Order: sequence, then structure tokens, then C-alpha cells
Amino acid sequence: MNSNNPFLNNKTFSTAVSRKDEVHQATLIDDNQAMTLSGTINRSLILFLLLIASATVIWWATFNGLNPIVPAFGGAIVGLILVVIAAFKPQYSPYLAPGYALFEGLFIGGVSAIFEVQYPGIVTQAVGATFVTFAVCLGLYKYKIVKVTEQFKSVVVAATFAIATYYLISWVFSMFTSFTPVHYGNSMMSIGISVFVIVIAALNLFLDFDRIEKGVEEQMPKFMEWYGAMGLMITLVWLYIEFLRLLSKLSKK
Repeated sequence: MNSNNPFLNNKTFSTAVSRKDEVHQATLIDDNQAMTLSGTINRSLILFLLLIASATVIWWATFNGLNPIVPAFGGAIVGLILVVIAAFKPQYSPYLAPGYALFEGLFIGGVSAIFEVQYPGIVTQAVGATFVTFAVCLGLYKYKIVKVTEQFKSVVVAATFAIATYYLISWVFSMFTSFTPVHYGNSMMSIGISVFVIVIAALNLFLDFDRIEKGVEEQMPKFMEWYGAMGLMITLVWLYIEFLRLLSKLSKK
């Protein structure tokens, strides 16, 4: 895998390339049928606006009496289902990606409202931190200050896999035993883990940028613009949630 993000892994993009080659045997693909950087950026903006619109609705409803747990949980489940479908059927991304953004917006809006009630002002801080991190990573990648090598990819993917495994095991143990995961609470260890996870999430952005750039260079099919935009959105959502968790721990101090 070139990226922990299931949307931007090597297998999926290789499949897309093979499909492009198959099309080449019958017809000539022009620039309007191939993946472009500007097209991916435009798709990313569309998904972002859809997510914000959906999150805003839940945010407003929460502060007007709605319990955000149900829409947040439902949005997370449906969003995950759409992610799995798109991972196996990337050609359906033009339809799945907007749906993912809308349902993930329900999740983001509900979770954000819950955190905001407990820690007023935390959402603004988390949003700002996420955008600053994205901008810094994009600048470092664009000006080749950080180069995505094979070793870099291996380290980031391994660290991300370790985090996912730890979260899964901790969740299972906490569900069926009295075990309290180390990353719970606001201890220095817990805060340190949150900082580490945020760093790894940010490093995943470099992998996402690299895979999208490679997709453009290889002239992948047009639908991969939606696929790449959807994958980038997944990483940003993860980064935002981790910032919320870290800031909430710091607010307890």
C-alpha cells in the first residue's frame, strides 16, 4: 500500500490504470476523459461543501433540542458502508463520494456539537488546527521540502496500521471488560498518544497528495478524481477528530 487510506492504495490505482488501458484499445482517451489535478481539487471542494452543509444542519438541530447521538452514529455507519463499496467499486465514486460527504457530515456535526457543549470553543480550535495542518503539509509537499519515498511510505503505513490495531483492541477490551485504555483520560501518556496519532494522520496527507499526483501523471480515468477527493476527505476527517480529542484532553487540565 502506498497509503493507509483505502482509497489511495496501490491496488486500486493499478486497477484503474488497467481499465484505462482497456479503454485505450477501443477508443482514444482525450484530456476530458482523464484524471486531472484541477478536477480533483474541484471535486474535493464539492465534497467539503456537502460535508459542511450536512454538519451545519445537525449542529443547528442539536442546539435546538435534537439528540445528536442518533444522526452521528447513523452517519458514521452509512459513511463506512459507502467507503467499503467505493474501495471495491471505484468507478461508482461519482455517486458514492457525495453520499459519503453528506453522511459523514452528520457524524461530524453530531460529534462536534457534543464536544462543543462540554468544551465551548473547541470546535473552532479543531477546525483551525486541521486547516493549518493541511496547508502546511500541502506547502511542504508542493515545494518538495518533504519527499515521499518508499521508506517514508512504509514507515507511515506501518505506524497507521499499529494505531488502528491498538484502537481496535482497546475498544474490544473496554466493551467486554473493565479495562481502561491508556489513551483515555488526560494523563501525559494519553496526551502524548494523541499527539503521536495526529502526527501520523498529518503524514498520511503526504501519501494522499503523492498518490493523487501519480494518478494525474498516469492519466487515470475521470472517475478517479472523485475517488481521490473522497480519500483525501477521509484523512481530513480523521485528523479533525483527533484534534478534537487532543484539545478536549488539554481542556481538562
